[in-house]
Amino acid sequence: MVPPATALIGCLMLGNLFRECGVVDRLSKTAQNELINIVTIFIGLTVGATASAENFLRIETIEVIILGMIAFAGGTAGGVLFGKLMYVLSGGKVNPLIGSAGVSAVPMAARVSQKVAQEEMPGNFILMHAMGPNVAGVIGSAIVAGVLLSLYSG
Repeated sequence: MVPPATALIGCLMLGNLFRECGVVDRLSKTAQNELINIVTIFIGLTVGATASAENFLRIETIEVIILGMIAFAGGTAGGVLFGKLMYVLSGGKVNPLIGSAGVSAVPMAARVSQKVAQEEMPGNFILMHAMGPNVAGVIGSAIVAGVLLSLYSG
C-alpha cells in the first residue's frame, strides 16, 4: 500500500536533509525559493493547458472543493478537540493549540497555532511542538495519496 507514496515522502525527507544538514546551503535556498517557484509555474501551466472547460467546469469539481474544505475544517476541529483531551489527561501540560496544526498545511498551520498562542499569552512558544503534528499530517497525507494511487491506478 505504501510504495506509491514513497516518492512523496522521499522528497519531503530530501528537503529536510537539505535544510538541516547545513552543508548544502545554496541547494537548500534554491529548493525553497527559485526551484519551488519554477516547478509551481510549470505544474500550473501544465494543468491549465490540459484542463478544458468541459472537464473542469462541472458539479463534481465544486463537490471536490467543498469536500476538501470540510475535510480541512474537520481535521482542524478534530485536532483541537483531541488537543483539549490531551490537555485534560496530562493535567494541563499540553497546549490544545498544537492539535490545530495537524492538518498538512506546512508550515502555515503551525505558524497560525504559534500566533494564536502568543496572542493569548505573550512568551508562549509552541511552534516546534506544533510542527510535530504538522509534519505527521504531511506524512499521513502522502500515505493516503499513495493508497489512493494504488487503488485507482488499476
